[in-house]
Amino acid sequence: MAGPDPGFGVNLQLGGRIVLVTGGVRGVGAGISAVFAGQGATVVTCARRPVEGLPYEFLPCDVRDDDSVKALIDTIVERHGRLDVVVNNAGGSPYVLAADASAKFSTKIIELNLLGPLSISQHANEYMQIQASGGSIVNVASVSGRRPTPGTAAYGAAKAGVESLTATLAVEWAPKVRVNSLVVGMVETEQSELFYGDAESIAAIAANVPLGRLAKPADVGWAAAFLASDVASYISGASIEVHGGGEPPPYLSTTSAIK
Repeated sequence: MAGPDPGFGVNLQLGGRIVLVTGGVRGVGAGISAVFAGQGATVVTCARRPVEGLPYEFLPCDVRDDDSVKALIDTIVERHGRLDVVVNNAGGSPYVLAADASAKFSTKIIELNLLGPLSISQHANEYMQIQASGGSIVNVASVSGRRPTPGTAAYGAAKAGVESLTATLAVEWAPKVRVNSLVVGMVETEQSELFYGDAESIAAIAANVPLGRLAKPADVGWAAAFLASDVASYISGASIEVHGGGEPPPYLSTTSAIK
Protein backbone atom coordinates (compact mmCIF):
# COMPACT_ATOMS: atom_id res chain seq x y z
CA MET A 1 0.00 0.00 0.00
CA ALA A 2 1.48 3.35 -1.00
CA GLY A 3 1.21 6.18 1.49
CA PRO A 4 0.13 9.70 0.59
CA ASP A 5 2.78 12.36 0.13
CA PRO A 6 3.07 13.77 3.67
CA GLY A 7 4.75 16.88 2.34
CA PHE A 8 1.84 18.12 0.24
CA GLY A 9 1.52 21.83 0.84
CA VAL A 10 4.05 21.80 3.71
CA ASN A 11 6.61 24.58 4.08
CA LEU A 12 8.94 24.12 7.03
CA GLN A 13 10.87 27.27 6.06
CA LEU A 14 14.22 25.57 5.69
CA GLY A 15 15.26 27.74 2.77
CA GLY A 16 18.89 28.76 2.97
CA ARG A 17 19.79 26.26 5.70
CA ILE A 18 23.02 24.34 5.25
CA VAL A 19 22.29 20.66 5.92
CA LEU A 20 24.66 17.70 6.11
CA VAL A 21 23.10 14.28 5.57
CA THR A 22 25.63 11.52 6.15
CA GLY A 23 25.14 8.56 3.86
CA GLY A 24 22.60 10.68 2.03
CA VAL A 25 23.11 9.19 -1.40
CA ARG A 26 20.82 6.14 -1.44
CA GLY A 27 18.07 4.42 0.50
CA VAL A 28 16.80 6.26 3.55
CA GLY A 29 19.55 8.85 3.21
CA ALA A 30 18.47 9.77 -0.32
CA GLY A 31 14.92 10.27 0.93
CA ILE A 32 16.15 12.55 3.70
CA SER A 33 18.30 14.56 1.29
CA ALA A 34 15.41 14.95 -1.17
CA VAL A 35 13.03 16.28 1.48
CA PHE A 36 15.47 18.88 2.76
CA ALA A 37 16.35 19.98 -0.78
CA GLY A 38 12.67 20.21 -1.63
CA GLN A 39 12.22 22.54 1.33
CA GLY A 40 14.88 24.87 -0.05
CA ALA A 41 17.86 23.78 2.04
CA THR A 42 21.37 23.44 0.64
CA VAL A 43 22.14 19.76 1.08
CA VAL A 44 25.63 18.33 1.46
CA THR A 45 25.93 14.55 1.42
CA CYS A 46 28.85 12.29 2.16
CA ALA A 47 29.87 8.68 1.73
CA ARG A 48 33.13 6.78 1.65
CA ARG A 49 33.25 6.60 -2.14
CA PRO A 50 32.35 9.23 -4.77
CA VAL A 51 28.88 9.03 -6.30
CA GLU A 52 28.20 10.41 -9.77
CA GLY A 53 25.17 12.39 -10.84
CA LEU A 54 23.93 13.55 -7.46
CA PRO A 55 21.78 16.71 -7.38
CA TYR A 56 23.48 17.70 -4.12
CA GLU A 57 26.97 18.72 -3.09
CA PHE A 58 29.04 15.63 -2.31
CA LEU A 59 32.12 15.24 -0.13
CA PRO A 60 33.90 11.93 0.52
CA CYS A 61 34.13 10.95 4.18
CA ASP A 62 34.56 7.83 6.28
CA VAL A 63 32.56 8.68 9.38
CA ARG A 64 34.60 6.10 11.34
CA ASP A 65 37.74 8.23 10.85
CA ASP A 66 37.78 11.30 13.11
CA ASP A 67 40.32 13.14 10.93
CA SER A 68 38.13 12.56 7.87
CA VAL A 69 35.11 13.83 9.81
CA LYS A 70 36.92 16.98 10.93
CA ALA A 71 37.98 17.70 7.34
CA LEU A 72 34.38 17.21 6.18
CA ILE A 73 32.89 19.64 8.70
CA ASP A 74 35.67 22.20 8.20
CA THR A 75 35.18 22.10 4.42
CA ILE A 76 31.42 22.64 4.68
CA VAL A 77 31.88 25.66 6.95
CA GLU A 78 34.65 27.08 4.75
CA ARG A 79 32.42 26.84 1.66
CA HIS A 80 29.13 27.96 3.16
CA GLY A 81 30.06 29.99 6.23
CA ARG A 82 28.08 27.82 8.64
CA LEU A 83 26.40 24.49 9.26
CA ASP A 84 22.79 24.58 10.45
CA VAL A 85 21.63 20.96 10.49
CA VAL A 86 23.25 17.54 10.70
CA VAL A 87 21.36 14.32 10.04
CA ASN A 88 23.44 11.36 11.20
CA ASN A 89 22.04 8.75 8.84
CA ALA A 90 25.10 6.74 7.75
CA GLY A 91 25.03 3.23 9.19
CA GLY A 92 23.91 -0.34 8.73
CA SER A 93 25.11 -3.88 9.15
CA PRO A 94 25.15 -7.15 7.22
CA TYR A 95 23.50 -10.20 8.77
CA VAL A 96 25.96 -12.08 10.97
CA LEU A 97 24.98 -14.16 13.99
CA ALA A 98 26.71 -13.03 17.17
CA ALA A 99 28.49 -16.37 17.65
CA ASP A 100 30.08 -15.97 14.21
CA ALA A 101 30.99 -12.27 14.43
CA SER A 102 34.67 -11.49 14.81
CA ALA A 103 35.92 -8.81 17.17
CA LYS A 104 37.06 -6.78 14.15
CA PHE A 105 33.61 -7.01 12.56
CA SER A 106 31.80 -5.92 15.72
CA THR A 107 34.22 -3.03 16.25
CA LYS A 108 33.58 -1.71 12.75
CA ILE A 109 29.82 -1.91 13.23
CA ILE A 110 30.00 0.03 16.50
CA GLU A 111 32.34 2.59 14.91
CA LEU A 112 29.99 3.15 11.98
CA ASN A 113 26.70 3.26 13.86
CA LEU A 114 27.64 4.90 17.17
CA LEU A 115 31.11 6.41 17.22
CA GLY A 116 30.64 7.92 13.76
CA PRO A 117 27.54 9.91 14.75
CA LEU A 118 29.33 11.01 17.92
CA SER A 119 32.35 12.25 15.95
CA ILE A 120 30.20 14.08 13.38
CA SER A 121 28.16 15.67 16.16
CA GLN A 122 31.21 16.78 18.13
CA HIS A 123 32.83 18.56 15.19
CA ALA A 124 29.53 20.10 14.05
CA ASN A 125 28.78 21.31 17.57
CA GLU A 126 32.03 23.29 17.68
CA TYR A 127 30.70 25.55 14.93
CA MET A 128 27.05 25.49 15.95
CA GLN A 129 27.89 26.76 19.42
CA ILE A 130 29.39 29.96 18.01
CA GLN A 131 26.68 30.60 15.42
CA ALA A 132 24.00 33.08 16.38
CA SER A 133 21.34 30.63 15.20
CA GLY A 134 22.85 27.58 16.90
CA GLY A 135 22.01 24.33 15.19
CA SER A 136 20.07 21.09 15.12
CA ILE A 137 21.32 17.50 15.07
CA VAL A 138 19.06 14.59 14.16
CA ASN A 139 20.35 11.07 14.79
CA VAL A 140 18.83 8.15 12.94
CA ALA A 141 18.27 5.37 15.48
CA SER A 142 16.32 2.17 14.95
CA VAL A 143 13.73 -0.16 16.40
CA SER A 144 16.64 -2.63 16.40
CA GLY A 145 17.94 -0.78 19.44
CA ARG A 146 14.74 -1.53 21.37
CA ARG A 147 14.04 -5.18 20.63
CA PRO A 148 16.04 -8.36 19.99
CA THR A 149 17.85 -8.20 16.65
CA PRO A 150 19.16 -11.70 15.80
CA GLY A 151 21.86 -11.42 13.16
CA THR A 152 22.64 -7.79 13.91
CA ALA A 153 23.52 -7.79 17.62
CA ALA A 154 26.26 -5.15 17.46
CA TYR A 155 24.10 -2.94 15.25
CA GLY A 156 21.16 -3.11 17.65
CA ALA A 157 23.43 -2.31 20.60
CA ALA A 158 24.92 0.64 18.73
CA LYS A 159 21.48 2.02 17.86
CA ALA A 160 20.44 1.74 21.51
CA GLY A 161 23.55 3.76 22.26
CA VAL A 162 22.49 6.40 19.74
CA GLU A 163 19.34 7.10 21.74
CA SER A 164 21.33 7.42 24.96
CA LEU A 165 23.86 9.64 23.21
CA THR A 166 21.06 11.84 21.89
CA ALA A 167 19.61 12.44 25.35
CA THR A 168 23.00 13.30 26.84
CA LEU A 169 24.12 15.65 24.08
CA ALA A 170 20.78 17.46 24.24
CA VAL A 171 21.57 18.36 27.85
CA GLU A 172 25.26 19.14 27.38
CA TRP A 173 24.87 21.30 24.28
CA ALA A 174 21.71 23.23 25.13
CA PRO A 175 20.52 25.86 24.57
CA LYS A 176 22.42 26.53 21.31
CA VAL A 177 22.10 23.06 19.81
CA ARG A 178 19.04 20.82 19.80
CA VAL A 179 19.66 17.07 19.51
CA ASN A 180 16.94 14.54 18.72
CA SER A 181 16.66 11.05 17.28
CA LEU A 182 14.34 9.13 14.98
CA VAL A 183 13.58 5.53 15.92
CA VAL A 184 13.09 4.12 12.44
CA GLY A 185 11.26 0.89 11.64
CA MET A 186 11.18 -1.07 8.41
CA VAL A 187 11.73 1.00 5.27
CA GLU A 188 11.11 0.11 1.64
CA THR A 189 14.22 0.96 -0.38
CA GLU A 190 15.98 -0.26 -3.52
CA GLN A 191 17.64 -2.91 -1.33
CA SER A 192 14.54 -4.11 0.52
CA GLU A 193 14.80 -7.66 -0.82
CA LEU A 194 18.26 -8.05 0.74
CA PHE A 195 16.76 -7.45 4.19
CA TYR A 196 13.17 -8.66 3.96
CA GLY A 197 13.14 -11.30 1.21
CA ASP A 198 11.13 -11.41 -2.01
CA ALA A 199 8.08 -9.33 -2.88
CA GLU A 200 5.72 -11.84 -1.25
CA SER A 201 7.69 -11.71 2.01
CA ILE A 202 7.76 -7.92 1.94
CA ALA A 203 3.99 -7.81 1.44
CA ALA A 204 3.48 -10.15 4.40
CA ILE A 205 5.74 -8.04 6.61
CA ALA A 206 3.98 -4.84 5.55
CA ALA A 207 0.60 -6.39 6.39
CA ASN A 208 1.82 -6.88 9.95
CA VAL A 209 2.58 -3.17 10.38
CA PRO A 210 -0.40 -1.36 11.94
CA LEU A 211 -0.41 1.27 9.16
CA GLY A 212 -0.30 -1.50 6.56
CA ARG A 213 2.91 -0.63 4.76
CA LEU A 214 6.64 -0.19 5.14
CA ALA A 215 7.96 3.34 5.44
CA LYS A 216 9.10 5.23 2.39
CA PRO A 217 12.48 7.00 2.68
CA ALA A 218 10.61 10.31 2.44
CA ASP A 219 8.63 9.42 5.57
CA VAL A 220 11.89 9.44 7.49
CA GLY A 221 12.96 12.58 5.65
CA TRP A 222 9.88 14.53 6.69
CA ALA A 223 10.32 13.52 10.31
CA ALA A 224 13.95 14.68 10.19
CA ALA A 225 13.01 17.95 8.51
CA PHE A 226 10.34 18.61 11.13
CA LEU A 227 12.81 18.12 13.98
CA ALA A 228 15.36 20.36 12.26
CA SER A 229 12.87 23.15 11.67
CA ASP A 230 11.85 26.03 13.91
CA VAL A 231 8.44 24.38 14.26
CA ALA A 232 10.20 21.96 16.63
CA SER A 233 12.16 24.66 18.45
CA TYR A 234 11.15 23.35 21.90
CA ILE A 235 11.87 19.71 21.11
CA SER A 236 15.28 18.41 22.22
CA GLY A 237 16.45 15.14 23.69
CA ALA A 238 13.46 13.39 22.14
CA SER A 239 13.22 10.07 20.33
CA ILE A 240 10.42 10.11 17.77
CA GLU A 241 9.21 6.75 16.52
CA VAL A 242 8.83 6.46 12.75
CA HIS A 243 7.63 2.87 12.49
CA GLY A 244 4.02 2.89 11.34
CA GLY A 245 2.69 1.88 14.73
CA GLY A 246 5.43 -0.61 15.54
CA GLU A 247 5.41 -4.38 15.55
CA PRO A 248 2.47 -6.13 17.27
CA PRO A 249 3.70 -8.47 20.02
CA PRO A 250 3.93 -12.12 18.90
CA TYR A 251 1.34 -13.34 21.40
CA LEU A 252 -1.40 -11.56 19.46
CA SER A 253 -1.06 -14.08 16.64
CA THR A 254 -1.33 -17.02 19.00
CA THR A 255 -4.19 -16.11 21.31
CA SER A 256 -7.88 -16.71 20.67
CA ALA A 257 -8.87 -14.01 23.17
CA ILE A 258 -8.46 -11.19 20.63
CA LYS A 259 -10.59 -11.24 17.51
